[in-house]
Amino acid sequence: MVAEGDFIVTVSKKDVVAAVLPLQEHWLPLSNLDLLLPAIDFGVFFCYKKPTAADFGSFGSAVDVLKKAMAEALVSYYALAGEVVYNYDGEPELLCNNLGVDFVEAYAEVELRDLNLYNPDESIEGKLLPKKKKNGLLSVQATELKCGGIVVACTLDHRIADAYSTNMFLVSWAEIAQSKPMSVLPSFRRSILNPRRPLCIDHAFDDMYLSISSLPPPPPPNNTPEEANGNNLISRIYYIKSEQLNKLQLLASSDECKRTKLESFSAYLWKMVALTGNDNDDSGTRISKMGVVVDGRTRLSSSKADHVNKSMSMDSYFGNVLSVPFGGQKVTELIEKPLSWVAKRVHDFLENAVTKDHFLGLIDWVEARRPDPAISKICATGSKDGPAFVVSSGQRFPVSKVDFGWGKPVFGSYHFPWGGDAGYVMPMPSPAHNSDWVVYMYLSEKQLDLIETQASNVFEPLTFNYLAA
Repeated sequence: MVAEGDFIVTVSKKDVVAAVLPLQEHWLPLSNLDLLLPAIDFGVFFCYKKPTAADFGSFGSAVDVLKKAMAEALVSYYALAGEVVYNYDGEPELLCNNLGVDFVEAYAEVELRDLNLYNPDESIEGKLLPKKKKNGLLSVQATELKCGGIVVACTLDHRIADAYSTNMFLVSWAEIAQSKPMSVLPSFRRSILNPRRPLCIDHAFDDMYLSISSLPPPPPPNNTPEEANGNNLISRIYYIKSEQLNKLQLLASSDECKRTKLESFSAYLWKMVALTGNDNDDSGTRISKMGVVVDGRTRLSSSKADHVNKSMSMDSYFGNVLSVPFGGQKVTELIEKPLSWVAKRVHDFLENAVTKDHFLGLIDWVEARRPDPAISKICATGSKDGPAFVVSSGQRFPVSKVDFGWGKPVFGSYHFPWGGDAGYVMPMPSPAHNSDWVVYMYLSEKQLDLIETQASNVFEPLTFNYLAA
């Protein structure tokens, strides 16, 4: 088996794919919820076995299908072919000019079964995942593997798209590749997220978000292993079987209330991470924080209006519609209290954020502070008082639908080493077994070592064996 991503990738061609139809150049503003995202990129990738269909006898023919479908998809997803430009107030906007999407073709001297998916920092990052140009919004890389398998990977600017929007685009791209009609037409109607007039300011958001201008300067990098002390963040991917998820849910629930699998999983992980914050905490005052990303689409939807006017539907809205509520608890309490107690704390801080008023209030809060950019507090300074991380549910990740005509992916995952102060965790459905989970985790080495030691029955390092079924 190839260890630690030790294989050579050779780029054979670089191209630019633009929309197949001419588009009128125009400006598209970012919404107030987009403006809460800093200039960070994220990746998503899919692994396919060697195509067997007659129409895909070579890697070149598969790439042709990808490019042709991309050119057609960009007619509807025109924003992805543009670039980010800053206005006079210093705020980013989108220039929809059909500049195109960078498309890289490559060959990797590794077989699909030997890809070290457990360690995507070594096997995916910088090898199979493309770099995105500074002001671009999307780049794509298609890589042929030694066995004839294919990896299709994308890098996107988070300021224009959240996971929901990205999933929508990926499915449309795949549908077009199979000559199917697009199941959803994207909407870029920013007026859906306009602030209210007059503004209604809720200062509770001051505890969730802060102005970037108020951030302290970043600390110096950990230059030596002794200085890092296991605190540098790394990416790993784990497999969790449904039986373990059911056990966690049972332990996290009580007679009065059954917790969701996400609440139960998040609470369990919070307890694990808290264990790493117990060092040198003789006074028992260290605080561990955990956030959960909430999608506001269902909260902001008006069902009657959506059915009457599809252009106003949040179901097809392309952009960011996210909030990141979080809670903080003493490390000692998280360790000592039962899982059901921790799960209730997760439920409590989520409860106020899953409402329409919460998202309308957040839009107004951003408006009152423009053009001074803001950022989620837990993402920027969450680890100041103890270990912190954010959970983002990827249960709607449509991995089985990203079929370009040569078969469903055997594996797919997001990749988001965001460089923030807190860790990042995304549980996704397993492509092999619907009830099992694949979990991308970006946490400190110390936290991951502890999880692998004390929770090895739950978090199993991902290998190809889990995906071969």
